[in-house]
Amino acid sequence: MASTDGLVPITRSYLATYYDKYPFAPPSDDVSRLSSEIRSMANDLLSHLPPTQDERLLLDEADRQPPHKIDENMWKNREHIEEILFLLETSHWPVVLQQQSTPDDAELATVLRHLKDKLQNTLKILEFFQSKNSDRVFNTVMTYMPQDFRGTLIRQQRERSERNKQAEVDALVNSGGSIRARYALLWKQQMERRRQLAQLGSATGVYKTLVKYLVGVPQVLLDFIRKINDDEGPMEEQRQRYGPPLYSLTAMVISIRVFVLVLWGRFDTGNLKRQQVAFLEQAIDVYTTEFERFITFIGEVFANSPFFISADTTGALETRKSEEHREISVPAGKTYEVSLTVDSINSYIAWDFSLVQGKINMDIGFSVELTNSSGEKVLILPYQRYESDQGNFCTCMVGNYKLIWDNSYSTFFKKVLRYKVDCIPPVVEPGQSVTEVEG
Repeated sequence: MASTDGLVPITRSYLATYYDKYPFAPPSDDVSRLSSEIRSMANDLLSHLPPTQDERLLLDEADRQPPHKIDENMWKNREHIEEILFLLETSHWPVVLQQQSTPDDAELATVLRHLKDKLQNTLKILEFFQSKNSDRVFNTVMTYMPQDFRGTLIRQQRERSERNKQAEVDALVNSGGSIRARYALLWKQQMERRRQLAQLGSATGVYKTLVKYLVGVPQVLLDFIRKINDDEGPMEEQRQRYGPPLYSLTAMVISIRVFVLVLWGRFDTGNLKRQQVAFLEQAIDVYTTEFERFITFIGEVFANSPFFISADTTGALETRKSEEHREISVPAGKTYEVSLTVDSINSYIAWDFSLVQGKINMDIGFSVELTNSSGEKVLILPYQRYESDQGNFCTCMVGNYKLIWDNSYSTFFKKVLRYKVDCIPPVVEPGQSVTEVEG
């Protein structure tokens, strides 16, 4: 656990000073020029044939301002890149292009495959950025959590939540859900992650039970994760500073998708196929180059931002003994037991213990047994000898759980045991029942 002694939550004004060191060179003028021209070309095509319902929905989105949040823009770019890739699949080309009946058509097909490869590469870069950034935020928070079973339980809660989210996405895809529907769900899940982060900071919602047991979690950390995404919080400085260039790229990728969608529906109109595809090639080249430049830059800014610097880097890492540990002497030939009553299945039994060592390293036996409601004893954790151990398990039965430290094998040596144990009630996500948690 990293020390937060003397620290305060990062402020917007502090970030403003920090970001002064990281100016971003504005996107090329080609971004605004091509965005405008490609929309104009789409309008020309629409003059030959009015928009379909799907085209009208996309045109309405293109006429709106891009979202304000940085991460929402990232998801929007990812969604529209996927939609363009869908249109660039050979099976979705205009029929005349699929047939490649002329040398020109064959040449255009080669260009389209090249554009598909470029966008696919940009998509991979964006997906990696999002994954890495999400992990960095969570791991930074965990750096300042107590490094015992409580931090482990929070990690387990996150892993379980992420598995549930992925299962939700998979179910949508398997049922034939559209790309648009999938990204609406992904953004909903992203907002849920934000809410859970705020809940961890304020000890509410899914983390209400866990944080109750997190004595020793620095208040400065809880304040930070509760306020980080406020409308006027630290992230607002990031939006004001780096939002505008990203907004222009979001608008550009939507314009590119509008153009491809409209072009595919009117590809036989006129004799401008070569010029149209050449213009599309130029627009995608500029977009992928500028977007990848932005992603590379913002990734470095995020990695070096004060609230992402590791405890090792700041030199603030220290080992802190928790006042919650109890210390007991276990005489030679004796055992020491702690009983925990479990009233609900899917509760967690957790422990963290070590022996105070002298000149000779010593160990102690440890096991866990359950006495159920019928008075029957069940061995939960087999006997094993440890110098120290940390662990937890999810209960599948109610009853009295007994944690046993066994020094009966020792003839001469008493053991000084430092330990901490807890029985933590089920952690239930919104919409779940207690019986659903285990699955």
